[in-house]
Amino acid sequence: MRSQRPRLILTILTYAALIVLVAVVLYPVLLVCKKAFEPGRQFAISASPIPTDLTLDHFGELFTTRGGNGELLFLRHALNSIIVALLTTVVGVSLSCTAAYALSRFRFPGRKTGLTMFLVVQMFPATLLLLPLYVILNKLNLLNSISGLVLVYSTTAIPFCVWTLKGYFDSLPRELEEAARIDGASPWMIFRKIILPLSRPALAVTGLFSFMTAWNEFIMASTFMTNQTRYTLPVLIQSTVTEFSADWGLFAAGAVVTSLPVMIAFYVLQKYLVGGLTAGAVKG
Repeated sequence: MRSQRPRLILTILTYAALIVLVAVVLYPVLLVCKKAFEPGRQFAISASPIPTDLTLDHFGELFTTRGGNGELLFLRHALNSIIVALLTTVVGVSLSCTAAYALSRFRFPGRKTGLTMFLVVQMFPATLLLLPLYVILNKLNLLNSISGLVLVYSTTAIPFCVWTLKGYFDSLPRELEEAARIDGASPWMIFRKIILPLSRPALAVTGLFSFMTAWNEFIMASTFMTNQTRYTLPVLIQSTVTEFSADWGLFAAGAVVTSLPVMIAFYVLQKYLVGGLTAGAVKG
């Protein structure tokens, strides 16, 4: 009985520490949610995360504000963000899968150099790449275009995705591929029928990373897009807070609505984010 008491105390302290950490992390989020449902343009002096009054005026203004052409700004920018995020995910994951599989399974000249370059690229901040990317897009006539933004987001997400997928492909047993090769399967069939289904957890992680990269990015979108109809949601939300005025209620409402697709993506992909699907695939 005495030996169980220190363990019980340790468990209680552990849960208490976790509760405190969760509260610290969630407190800013709760303040934003409070302001989204609280009247007024400015943040209240009270530090309580519970609003005293409730209103949906900020959300109503967010969804009904119209641009110079009479179109609903939020819906237009939300459509731009959805198109950019989905195309970035498809392009980034597709290119990363093939590149990571080649780097994992085949040996060829320049393989280690390529992996090193992928790692080196991740060391540079995004702001350092703005000028060269701007010049490249200008030469390709892709400034102020959805395709140009997708190209930039895909190339910036590919190095991380390649390294993540390569590590997962390395952990897959080669015996599965050898058995399929004996049965007459081609390399492309092995990749499509065996490797990709077993790599769903890694594909979910890389797909979610590519989606979040495009969905939340602000600096490149505001730099490469000059037409208001081409803006994405982060640029729209930032426009509510300027040097001379700040509508924090509208900003908070936009932040809450913009975070919903990412939360839905996490919920849908959560079963693939934990655990591996190869357990028990090879016996012996």
